[in-house]
Amino acid sequence: MISLINDVNFKDEVRTIFVGVEENNNPMELEKIINQVKAKKDIFKFGEITTVYPLEDFKSNRIVFVGLGKKENYNLLEIETLFSKIGKDIQEESIIYLDSFSILHQDIHYLCEKLIETIKLVKYQFNNYKKDKNDVKEMDITVFSKFDVAKDIEFGAINAEGTNNARSLVNEPRNKMTPSILAQYAKTLAEEFKLDYKIYNKSEIETLGMGAFLAVNQGSIEEAKLIHIKYRNAKHENVTALVGKGLTYDSGGYSIKPKNGMAGMKGDMGGAASVLGAFEIICRKALKVNVDVIIAATENLINAEAIVPDDVVVTMNGKTIEILNTDAEGRLTLVDAVTFAKRNHAAEIIDVATLTGGVVTALGKEITGAFTNNRSLIEKIKASAEKTGEMIWELPVDQFRKRCKKSNVADYNNSPGRDGHASFAAALIAEFVEDTPWVHLDIAGTSAKESAYLLGPAGGTGVMVRTLANYFEKQNKK
Repeated sequence: MISLINDVNFKDEVRTIFVGVEENNNPMELEKIINQVKAKKDIFKFGEITTVYPLEDFKSNRIVFVGLGKKENYNLLEIETLFSKIGKDIQEESIIYLDSFSILHQDIHYLCEKLIETIKLVKYQFNNYKKDKNDVKEMDITVFSKFDVAKDIEFGAINAEGTNNARSLVNEPRNKMTPSILAQYAKTLAEEFKLDYKIYNKSEIETLGMGAFLAVNQGSIEEAKLIHIKYRNAKHENVTALVGKGLTYDSGGYSIKPKNGMAGMKGDMGGAASVLGAFEIICRKALKVNVDVIIAATENLINAEAIVPDDVVVTMNGKTIEILNTDAEGRLTLVDAVTFAKRNHAAEIIDVATLTGGVVTALGKEITGAFTNNRSLIEKIKASAEKTGEMIWELPVDQFRKRCKKSNVADYNNSPGRDGHASFAAALIAEFVEDTPWVHLDIAGTSAKESAYLLGPAGGTGVMVRTLANYFEKQNKK
């Protein structure tokens, strides 16, 4: 629980107190103890955490001084680094003196939202299946400020919760996150906000003619699900489609992955998780926008019915694709998903997918690959990514379309080669998006971490949740 107070008596306070300290501007009530401590160490050094256990004058068991350095302008990474340290240091009920950190940013409202968001991201844990650690107690945190930052506390918490829920979807094991379970999660979210939705079953998907999507599903006994949720809260009619790749497990099919490549494939629905996390933020903030969430959810497994290289599939828009690699399956689900978005009159499409190992080779595991057919849309997404600190880098797509059309038996092939792999995948999707403004975000390298990092533990990151939410917040302000 996070609350707000606008007055506090430091000497009578029993909770742990977090205070930002700098050389020339500190709370008078703490001046004596600050002077005592600074004589022994540089407590003003940026990021320096100094814990004091006062023996007299103060009732608090612990006062934590956070060094703010001497800079005049701090970037987002520095702010997140400082707040991450605070989050990791919170061990009990605490008060954070927000105004003492005002040197970090001139907008106290922005600073408050980022403080709460960062702390809740850092405190996230996923231990649902550990016998002795199921109950994680959420610490009570109180923000002390002379400003009215109640809304900023609420929004910071919403940002983090949407991201953390996306993380949990990714972290769930394959047997606990099937297409049906993912569809039920989406249904529950839609019903919570009283939204129109439809979960299409396999026979209904067949009626829609989504042959590429269904081809991927052939190898699994788990039924494919097409998830469609509608959010309408703007006066205009333009709808943005958020399309998420929903491969709840990817074995590679008959083009099977090596054993080392198989572990972690429970997270191949990271794109679906990200769009659902962003969608939750949109709903909880009641943004004045129109959004469709579209997820083609399936597994890519192996049985006697599974697709094999040399098969030809017929997509929803009637074009055909020759299968050269059954492990290039995500793009098959996405071409039908974006066609479905177009059939539902999307004015623009943003798809998010853990799509290719090629993007990891190109950009590593810190940067999301971005592809587009529309300069205006990609620049807005880039601006939102910069605002949230989620790095993206644009890669080419048009130059790779030609080789996607090289097939003796079909209109397209699904795997032209390993060179430019990420761009080939994007190029195939681009062919089905056609002229609709579109951005494709390949999060294969950024959707999960192998070890703890600045904003949380190992596992799902919920990458692009806050970037997408910020994009819609900016539309909301127009």
